[in-house]
Amino acid sequence: MRASRLVSLLLLLQTRGRMTAAELADELEVSVRTVYRDVESLHAAGVPLYGDAGPAGGYQLLEGYRTRLTGLTRPEAEALFLAGLPGPAAELGLGSVVAAAQLKLAAALPPELRDHAERVAGRFHLDTSGWYREPDDTTHLAAVADAVWRQHRVEVGYHRWTEPREVTRTLSPYGLVVKSGTWYLIAHNGRGLSTYRVSAIRSVHALAEPFDRPADFDLAGHWRSTVDEFERRQQYQGKAVVLLSAAGRARVPGNLPAVMARAVADTATPADRPQWIRAVIPIESIPHAATELLRLGAEIEVLEPPELRQHLTDTIAELARMYRPR
Repeated sequence: MRASRLVSLLLLLQTRGRMTAAELADELEVSVRTVYRDVESLHAAGVPLYGDAGPAGGYQLLEGYRTRLTGLTRPEAEALFLAGLPGPAAELGLGSVVAAAQLKLAAALPPELRDHAERVAGRFHLDTSGWYREPDDTTHLAAVADAVWRQHRVEVGYHRWTEPREVTRTLSPYGLVVKSGTWYLIAHNGRGLSTYRVSAIRSVHALAEPFDRPADFDLAGHWRSTVDEFERRQQYQGKAVVLLSAAGRARVPGNLPAVMARAVADTATPADRPQWIRAVIPIESIPHAATELLRLGAEIEVLEPPELRQHLTDTIAELARMYRPR
């Protein structure tokens, strides 16, 4: 444990530069006194590490000193190879860069760790795209990513869901997120932060104007808040009482939205029919709920509300008329 902590302390200073004892203690989750002892041990081992006193002081490695990647544990090496994202990296134009980086990492590892890491990479694969859907058009992803990296504003042509459909926006791009194979751009549009689907970007014109990205902006935290807000806005304000067969219940996770699937699991009680259950599920609107529930065919029956039951009755009757034998 202590050897691993010493390596972590060394790598923190190597990657971040000058750090105070308190900052190191926070990162390593130890006391400041422990940091002092670890620094002394590194000194004794010949590591060119020095410290300055005062408000602007801290510990720092001698300029130009670099350590080889010798403190990596087997689980850490395996995790690094498992964390590769070949699909998204290729879409960003970085596929060859990632491959080269992994090759260099493998060359730096001891033989035993290299064998384990390559075994993990050969046995696990991450596919971020969803089932039964074409991948998003990422024609402009590389240009957007370049603007994100260089912190330069861009002028984009964007296709919206609402009128006017085609708009032009000048954006300060803060970051990119890939979710279920779909890329999203988080950018400031002059009024506030907004989320833009990269596949809906019709054109990108890089501007010479740089922008200041807030130093405290947390992309992961902002995305979590965005997702939470989106889920809160879902208008599942109504409820429906349904009966589900055993087969229907088994098909719920892959056919109904997650909020409905959770409700089935939470409210399921035995029904009068053998192997059927009764459940209460949230619904957004009568037409929307009908579309969702028809996916389960005859394995589900709506008891309430009567408007939804009637809507399904009318839809099924129309389908029966449409498919009558000729």
